[in-house]
Amino acid sequence: MTEHLHRRTFLKGGAVLAAAAGGGFARLAAAAAVDPAPAGGSPASALPPVDAALQRAFAPSGTLRVSVNVGNPLLAERAPDTGRLSGISVDLARELARRLDLPLEMITVTEASLSVDAVTRDRSDIGFFALAHGSGGAIHFTAPYLLLLANYLVHRDAAFQSPDDVDRPGVRVVVAKGSAYDLYLGGALRHAELVRADGAAAVIKAFMADPSAVAAGIKTQLVSEARQLDGVRLLDAPFTYIQQALGIGARHGADAAAWLDAFVALMLRDGFIAAAVARHHLTGVVVPAAKQP
Repeated sequence: MTEHLHRRTFLKGGAVLAAAAGGGFARLAAAAAVDPAPAGGSPASALPPVDAALQRAFAPSGTLRVSVNVGNPLLAERAPDTGRLSGISVDLARELARRLDLPLEMITVTEASLSVDAVTRDRSDIGFFALAHGSGGAIHFTAPYLLLLANYLVHRDAAFQSPDDVDRPGVRVVVAKGSAYDLYLGGALRHAELVRADGAAAVIKAFMADPSAVAAGIKTQLVSEARQLDGVRLLDAPFTYIQQALGIGARHGADAAAWLDAFVALMLRDGFIAAAVARHHLTGVVVPAAKQP
């Protein structure tokens, strides 16, 4: 069963999880206004006005479909017992739907690359992306709303002291397949071998089994893993920053794209993003400077 809840409806006890759909997608209907805007934030009038034409541009079906990647728990996760979604991506999706006065449907994916697939194939209208993911022009990306530090986890007795030391012959860098840092390292590494594993748990398993391996991932997750493992250490300097952005299918038109750009700028400028980072106790992230109007 799928429930569509309008912005004036508040959901208590979480959202309702629908039956899993094919192709790695699960559909979740959620309230478009569960979390209020931070105190002191600008009203909706700070954005270009919303009319019926803009609503149709964003959501031709009448419901705003947003893909959310639960494969990165730093940004979004789903409670295994209730199916309730939480995280900064979820907060932004709900706030976007609230300001557009549209019902919201969240479509969960388990890999970053599947968000690109969902939007380009018209399975969702909007998604959350790492800017490392290209779309051949099929998606309009906003400016980044958050930067994630990506680091290397190495064996304690390894000679590596900096990220540059890792890119040498004989080193195997293990990454989660389809992740933003998979795409980044695929173009950045010149000498080390890139090894793709199916998910974070498989990355750590492959890394621990191979003394020549290095694990690449989001700093926050690797710090957590390092606390539970013996004989490992984290290289302090990140090898890159993963830029997180919203994106809308180019088929939705220039007006919707411009409005989404303005929305992200407002969320940064009014402190919505910073408040969400604090509320979810996120570490290993950087909130970019807000673009002034």
